[in-house]
Amino acid sequence: MSILEIIKEPWPWYIAGPLIGLTVPILLIIGNKSFGISSSLRHICAACIPANISFFKYDWKKESWNLFFVFGIFLGGVIAAYFLSNPNEVTITPELSEKLATYGITDHTGLVPKQLFSWESLLTLRGFIMIVVGGFLVGFGTRYAGGCTSGHAIMGLSNLQWPSLVATICFMIGGFVMALLILPYILSL
Repeated sequence: MSILEIIKEPWPWYIAGPLIGLTVPILLIIGNKSFGISSSLRHICAACIPANISFFKYDWKKESWNLFFVFGIFLGGVIAAYFLSNPNEVTITPELSEKLATYGITDHTGLVPKQLFSWESLLTLRGFIMIVVGGFLVGFGTRYAGGCTSGHAIMGLSNLQWPSLVATICFMIGGFVMALLILPYILSL
């Protein structure tokens, strides 16, 4: 198996997890930096929006490294999607495939089902709820929790921060409630 074939395959948790986890000490050692993605949106707004909003009045240039970090994530995603993507269908269990078929989701050729995440599905009630309402709730929850899942679950927990533990527990409970109770109802629309 060549290196390119290995890169194209999904990496197991015991490889990807430690690599993500090593981000925390590397950032702390390099320059006492905190890992988090949602703060970069605040930095972009502070740099680009000349408004008199106190939330955006700070020296965002001190945190400009975060913008390069997020740009690297974006660029890595683009490279992976266009040059390293696996052309085969996503492998899922037959039980899940049957369950998704009852909701009209049969295309497993992308990273996400096209029946849920596409411009055509955006014009349906189900697509609008999944994309627009879901996006709003993620943004609201990130702001309300004072950070995103990567900031709290990866950086905050590794620093033993009590608010990050509470936020991560709430993220997990919310994910379970969504996946088990709310999502089946939305998919049946």
